[in-house]
Amino acid sequence: MKKIFSLIVLIFSASLCYSQEQVIVNDIPMIKYEQLENKIKEEKDVLLVLNFWSTTCAPCVRELPDFMEVNNKFKSNLKYKMLLVSLDRAKDKERVIEFIKKKNLTAEVVLLDDIKRMNTWIPKFEKNWDGNIPVTIVYKNGEKVHFNDGEMSKTELENVITKNL
Repeated sequence: MKKIFSLIVLIFSASLCYSQEQVIVNDIPMIKYEQLENKIKEEKDVLLVLNFWSTTCAPCVRELPDFMEVNNKFKSNLKYKMLLVSLDRAKDKERVIEFIKKKNLTAEVVLLDDIKRMNTWIPKFEKNWDGNIPVTIVYKNGEKVHFNDGEMSKTELENVITKNL
């Protein structure tokens, strides 16, 4: 009886651990602009590459493999971090999660659930940003050092990172 009980506890524990791992692996945080702004300020000792994108944006999807290659090259550097900010709708969160898995996105991803206030927060990032994506903003010690409106090549991204690291 004790062996059966032990086996049941073991199976239950393993399934609980597995399900908790799945929640972590299969979830992305949904944040508002203020939370993103705080996240940028918290990364004051790193070069932060912030990329605004969407699963429905062809140029965004095209540049992501290069971004992941560059991220993999620099991610062991403690002074570097990449954050992908999805502008997909909150109701499309599951599609974003599947996209992350399918495309093997290795950088941290957040979903910016603040579309209704876009006209408020977009100019706070860059006064000349018209709201199109992809957009890449690079911060060093919390200060913006580079703004790229549109698709960015692997070489351009590597050059900006190398120059500012």
